[in-house]
Amino acid sequence: MAKANVRLNGCRRPAGAGEDAGAREVAPKRRKADGGGPEEKSPRLSAALFGEDCEISHDQLYELLKYAALGKCHNATQSSWCRIYHQSHLAGVVVIVLHEMSQLHFYKFYLQFKHLRKVFRHRFTLTPSANFLASLYGEGANLKPQNTAQGLTSTSSERIPKISDLECDPIIRKYGEKKQGLTSYTLTLEEQKKNDYPIKGSPACKGYVDTECDQQRTDSSPLFGLDCEMCLTAKGNEVTRVSLVDAQGQCLLNELVKPEGTVVNYRTRFSGITKKMLLPVKTRLPDIQTRLKKMLPHDAVLVGHSLNADLQALEMIHPSVIDTSLLFARNEGRRFKLKFLAKAVLGKEIQCEQKLGHDPAEDARAALELAQFFIEQGPAKVAELNLETLLTTEKLAEVSQSKAALQPQGCRVQKQLNEPPHLPKPCFLDCLQVTDQKPLLLGRQELDSSGLCQSNLSTSNKQILQRALEDVPLSTFSIIQFSLGPEYVASHLLAGLCEKVRSKLTDMLTIYAGPFEESFCLKSVKKEFGRYGPIQSLTVVTETYQPYVCIQYEVLEAAQLAVESLNGAEVAGSCIKVQRPVTAAMLDCDVLIKELELDVENEGVIYVAGLKKSLTEADLQEEFSQLKDLETLFLPKDLQSGKHRNCCFLKFQKSQSAVDALDVINGWTMKGSKLRSRSALASGHLCRWIWQMNHSNGKQGGDISYKKMGQLSDSEQDLRKKVKKLDQHIKKLYRNLLNNTLCVVLFPGVNSMHGSQSGLGLMGIKDDGGRSAC
Repeated sequence: MAKANVRLNGCRRPAGAGEDAGAREVAPKRRKADGGGPEEKSPRLSAALFGEDCEISHDQLYELLKYAALGKCHNATQSSWCRIYHQSHLAGVVVIVLHEMSQLHFYKFYLQFKHLRKVFRHRFTLTPSANFLASLYGEGANLKPQNTAQGLTSTSSERIPKISDLECDPIIRKYGEKKQGLTSYTLTLEEQKKNDYPIKGSPACKGYVDTECDQQRTDSSPLFGLDCEMCLTAKGNEVTRVSLVDAQGQCLLNELVKPEGTVVNYRTRFSGITKKMLLPVKTRLPDIQTRLKKMLPHDAVLVGHSLNADLQALEMIHPSVIDTSLLFARNEGRRFKLKFLAKAVLGKEIQCEQKLGHDPAEDARAALELAQFFIEQGPAKVAELNLETLLTTEKLAEVSQSKAALQPQGCRVQKQLNEPPHLPKPCFLDCLQVTDQKPLLLGRQELDSSGLCQSNLSTSNKQILQRALEDVPLSTFSIIQFSLGPEYVASHLLAGLCEKVRSKLTDMLTIYAGPFEESFCLKSVKKEFGRYGPIQSLTVVTETYQPYVCIQYEVLEAAQLAVESLNGAEVAGSCIKVQRPVTAAMLDCDVLIKELELDVENEGVIYVAGLKKSLTEADLQEEFSQLKDLETLFLPKDLQSGKHRNCCFLKFQKSQSAVDALDVINGWTMKGSKLRSRSALASGHLCRWIWQMNHSNGKQGGDISYKKMGQLSDSEQDLRKKVKKLDQHIKKLYRNLLNNTLCVVLFPGVNSMHGSQSGLGLMGIKDDGGRSAC
């Protein structure tokens, strides 16, 4: 009698081959040919990838792929950030890796990636990794390391980064490798302005108290740790507790402060402050300001974590500061939390959940010790800690609720320098051998030497595609690597692309309005245009016969809404024209805007502007709750100040409900402010990436010579064709996949001497229509 076929983790194999009762799941019920039997359930994804939740670690991606490949067997568990329903009905898992490409490539050639942007609804941001393949399926004793020139062929992680990796570390790029004195790490005046520190003479700091510590700083100047806890009052954030510690960690000041305004929220969970604690307090802010002035020597250097917020709340100006949130530099403007740094660098647990709120003296001491460690050990030793890897390890431990900590409490600093904590992720490829099908790896070079995978070498993307079309449908788990070729990933070409994208984004965020009368009121113009979204800068153009105004917004939707609404309108007594800059790069702007509107990621999402700064997220949830099928509200916040930017995005369960909401919201008055809305253009990970690109300092580009820029222009034409071809390859491969196949497309990201570019992931389950199912 012929043996029946059974399904194992979504893939068919002959019964009896590689039997393992623990690994086999019940075969799904198939619909009978006559239609009378039960209908097979279709697998689907449910991912919270909206707003600030769109950055995914490599450990979270590993967790998802492991569960997709193994199901509930072999201790695989659902990932917390993306659930796979009916995993046993998956026909397979296919991961397509676009080697040495990043999120920058996707948006530089957005129009060329026609298939990717129209098919994959779920998208997320990835941090670059030197060991990308190992981060996808883990590492273990069965995988032998290979020393190879390109990232995907490496199948093991290294404990200490190589010298070449250290050169790309943001700490090394910022400070170099050599030890320096403390004055090398104090913020410059420009850095203080950029990070919202109180500045002497600034109109915004009128009435602030100067510490008058104006003596020249030296490398032997005394360090003092400072931290404050705040409560929310009718006036805003006000100080309710202040702590100051000296260089030996002795607490010099730990005082409760009575706020001037009526307390609206004590924020007890974080501040530890309660109404009862403040009742007997007589100390006011001026008392604390006077005491701090007396206690600080004239050459004092203040140390804190995001110290700008503390000084703003204290309403004090101090010229020399070390900010540990900036000292331990990360890529793209992100910052490590103080709690993580204390644990990873010092081996100390702070801000424990068992305690009621944060202890400002503990936080001030931790920030001080972090600065001292950085100064004493030097940037190279700090970079060797590989903090990014430690952070993703910690996140994985939290997600899986593992008892394994990042490092034991009380671990000495010297021990961590020699032996950084390393929690390897077990490789799950060997578990797949139970199905009697080896995972498939296809690329231009050997990607595996363990024997666990069917690893096939090819010399071109076309050959890889041909092998994939034949072999992928027969495999449970496949990784397919396409690449551009070394001539298209040179660092100066990447830097040039980065500058072009940044320039185009700036132009798309910028509008020109005018002409105005000579005596027009700039304040009223700013107020009118500010109703459409957050403004980054506003300048008057005087080179023209009549004055014009140049306005740069922070979000794409604001600029587009202003062009659509105010072109031909009367503003400040003049009938004005509103338009974007006219440059060669902007000739396809209208096409790009239209395609962004049609992007599947923006389906059912609208942009709303005109929100008052006083409105909280809870207020907005209540106000918008009457809208039909509202699923999620995202309130973008400034990544530096943490304040919301007078606009939000609303995501609806149905596209038609979003269209209906536009009609309702336009003209809607909320708390005295008239709302404006339109379809979203950059609601997900793109919104955050645009902000980071727009606020970066341009170092990624470096000093590119005219000769190299000329080479870039020639290479870009070839690169555009290459990218278009890649998109066609993926389209052809995707169409050939079995229905119910999970497909993940990854742009790994890039690390180079010219800077780091984050990666991008797109994913979905192929359904009968050839498109990714939610």
